[in-house]
Amino acid sequence: MTKTELVASVSESSHLSKKDVQAVLNGVLAAIGDSLKKGEKVALTGFGTFETVKKEARTGRNPRTGETLEIPARTSPRFSPGKPLRKAMNLFE
Repeated sequence: MTKTELVASVSESSHLSKKDVQAVLNGVLAAIGDSLKKGEKVALTGFGTFETVKKEARTGRNPRTGETLEIPARTSPRFSPGKPLRKAMNLFE
């Protein structure tokens, strides 16, 4: 499902205009992104948790040339699904 399809689906089920739903969705995604940039955890009860993880610098290898290179340290987002979502997806029994 793309963002456009999600907006259309929520618009249809909530009887709100696509423009309003898109504005709300953009606001929610921006708020999640801003919180993650600050290093904060975002927990949506029943859905899951967004958080950041720090990845250490490491040595990698270019698969094409075999040349070694340094991969710098970085911060990466992570999503952990909540128990109700996992149960709904049959990932957790």
